[in-house]
Amino acid sequence: MSPMMTIAKREFRSYFDSPLAYVVICLTFLLLGLAVFWVGGFWKVDRASVHLLFQYMPVALAMLIVPVVTMRSMAEEKRSGTLEMLITLPVKDSDVILGKYFGALGLVLILVLATALYPLAMFWAPWNLGPLDMGPVFSGYVGLVLFSCTAVAIGLLISSLTDSQAVAFFITFFVLVVLWFIGSAAEHVDKEWLANALMYVSFQSRLDGFSRGLIDTRDVIFFLSAMVLALVMAFRALERRRWV
Repeated sequence: MSPMMTIAKREFRSYFDSPLAYVVICLTFLLLGLAVFWVGGFWKVDRASVHLLFQYMPVALAMLIVPVVTMRSMAEEKRSGTLEMLITLPVKDSDVILGKYFGALGLVLILVLATALYPLAMFWAPWNLGPLDMGPVFSGYVGLVLFSCTAVAIGLLISSLTDSQAVAFFITFFVLVVLWFIGSAAEHVDKEWLANALMYVSFQSRLDGFSRGLIDTRDVIFFLSAMVLALVMAFRALERRRWV
């Protein structure tokens, strides 16, 4: 097994060795269920659609899941002093970053894909509320996976820049929330070039097409580019620490 996969397996397993994974999973399903069926008014829509799921799940990822999962990725290693031991081993910095990344991403993707239980339960069995158009469901999950990949990379980058889990959590929370709601702020900007720039980097506007059944290659490239950029910056942060 490669060093990267060893680190990823260790990172992924560490989440389930503590109550963290179980608390995040249970809390997410509880809050998401309340948001979709109570706040969102799912039963008032009166049509076979899970659009509300793709409306609230990214918010849950930005405000709770990703900040909680990634806050300890690098910050805890630095606080406990194990990062210095790790980077002195015969492993590449890229193996450390990618191992940490895939370990955290694995937990987030399990949680994202587990939400498929909602449409399966409502429109297949046991309730069978009606025929569901699978196109928007498929594209919606493609968008959620891309968003998760980018958000986890951003969270890992922020965790690599601080020694405190609490600081990593709040900064990741702030950055992801801003990147999500910045598109709404663009509607109130008078200057067209600034409004266009805000809409361009808005995660909400980028995911809008996926929730409507459209997979735009420009949005796919945007998320992949942001993910790669964040990982490269996290790698540089670790590399700089090696020489400090």
